[in-house]
Amino acid sequence: MLGACSQNGRTAQSGAASAPAADHEEAHRSNEEAGQPAAPPLREGQAEAIFAGGCFWCVESAFEGLPGVVSVTSGYTGGHTEHPTYREVGGHATGHLEAVRIVYDPEATSYAALLEVFWHNIDPTQGDGQFCDRGDSYLSAIFVATDDERRLASETKASAAAELDEAVVTTIRDAATFWVAEDYHQDFYRTNPGRYTQYRTSCGRDRRLRELWGDAAGH
Repeated sequence: MLGACSQNGRTAQSGAASAPAADHEEAHRSNEEAGQPAAPPLREGQAEAIFAGGCFWCVESAFEGLPGVVSVTSGYTGGHTEHPTYREVGGHATGHLEAVRIVYDPEATSYAALLEVFWHNIDPTQGDGQFCDRGDSYLSAIFVATDDERRLASETKASAAAELDEAVVTTIRDAATFWVAEDYHQDFYRTNPGRYTQYRTSCGRDRRLRELWGDAAGH
């Protein structure tokens, strides 16, 4: 089973790790034993959306800076262990998915608007992961906390299936504790732009998004 965010770069031909794989492995060694904390509570007037779309580096970057978005945090959710680490989640034994927590101002943006961004930044037809990252921790999912969120998630899922004319396998799940990922994963696209771009390109993410969504594809 292929590994996390940039540990994907092992080819069937050579079995050699790619440069992004080596970068990611180096990055997480120092924190691999530390248990991760739960996300802090929302402040008054804030709301949250939790989405899983494969490598959280790429999903995080899609939402950063959008109007009404207060913060975007990479983390883990949906599994059965507490305080999971990156290494544990990458071992595919925790049940957790790589995900992002988007804290937003519902007076300035909407859950429906965030869902639209989410769909255009994933391949909802892929059932074994996302893009080059394979395994259960890279599955796409929407984690809902209210009936209204579930309704909107279901409606937009149906719309995505109709637009693509393909089965959409992204799951809609009950929200669970969101565990914040290690510091080195946060804002990775900004703190490590070269590594991030190399990973994203080698993974074929943008190419596949354009194939699926055309001009509406995320970036």
